[in-house]
Amino acid sequence: MTQQDQTIRSRSRWQMWAFFLLTLTAIVLCAFIVQPFLAGIAFAVTIAVCTQHPYRWLAARIRNRTLCASVALMVLLFVGIVPMVIIGLKLISQAASLITALQNGAAGDWILTFAGRHPVFADRLQELINLVDVNTTTHSAAVWSASHFFGFIGSSTSLVVQVVVMLFLLFFLWRDQQIAIRVLRMLLPMNESEADTVLHRLHDTIFATGFGRLVLAATQGILGGLAYWLLGVPGAVFWGFLTALTGLIPGFGALLIWGPIALYLGLSDHWIKAAILVIWGGGCVSLIDNILYPLVVGSRLRSHTAIIFLSILGGVSLFGVSGIILGPLIFSLADSLIAVWRSQLTAPSAPLPADQA
Repeated sequence: MTQQDQTIRSRSRWQMWAFFLLTLTAIVLCAFIVQPFLAGIAFAVTIAVCTQHPYRWLAARIRNRTLCASVALMVLLFVGIVPMVIIGLKLISQAASLITALQNGAAGDWILTFAGRHPVFADRLQELINLVDVNTTTHSAAVWSASHFFGFIGSSTSLVVQVVVMLFLLFFLWRDQQIAIRVLRMLLPMNESEADTVLHRLHDTIFATGFGRLVLAATQGILGGLAYWLLGVPGAVFWGFLTALTGLIPGFGALLIWGPIALYLGLSDHWIKAAILVIWGGGCVSLIDNILYPLVVGSRLRSHTAIIFLSILGGVSLFGVSGIILGPLIFSLADSLIAVWRSQLTAPSAPLPADQA
């Protein structure tokens, strides 16, 4: 190899590294740009994947892609967004009632009343009460809760922006879904078969996490809220919503809500109601996690429950609410890429042509 060839190759290598670093920098900057809208993007992709079959049914009847996507968006607004706004207003009302009860010292009075009814525990409770001013502590907790609650309401502008971004992207994901799939396939640095495998795995993960877990969590919230309402628990809608929210955690999420409520009923001398809630919560609300989830996602469920559990909790910790989708999605992507690497490393090498052997 001549000196000129070595110089050209060295220059080409440096140009390749410079191009790689430039591309990596551009990708990182793009990530920073879209990071504020990550929740809207994640939920737009999730809705597009989970509504793929209904949208295809609609597209078969409305040939114009723009009109079809517009109709689908209007249906989503009236079927999904409007009921969520109504439920949100109801939650705000019940949360405000609970905060008012805390500010009035109702929780402190209940503790003192419970101590009077159960003299066996009165001494220990009295020691705790002597150490802590229950009413003052409860009032402080109520003030803290109220400030954070209304701070959440004050950040509604950010929520509106996320919803607008979600609806905007969802329109184009519906209308141009084939183009989006082709672009993703081109961006993946692998052959067409491997790219299809990875994209299919990501599609199944989004469907299982987005559709499966959300349907299951909503079912648990409805069942739990119905039980709270029938048993006379204050703020049944609010606690039902929290049951649905914690139901996103696989295995025991709903238990984090109905368990303390059953304990509250028992300590309030409503032992029969507490027993009913324990039987209902353990035998229906929580158990449905193991029965309904495999039925909903079917063969799409490919990850172990422990992996899903860690990916959801870690995703929420890192990305916020969008981590419910992004956490399992990243785990699934990593697993798919490892599988591609394994197949490439174990694949037999192609034989050399006869003239090169």
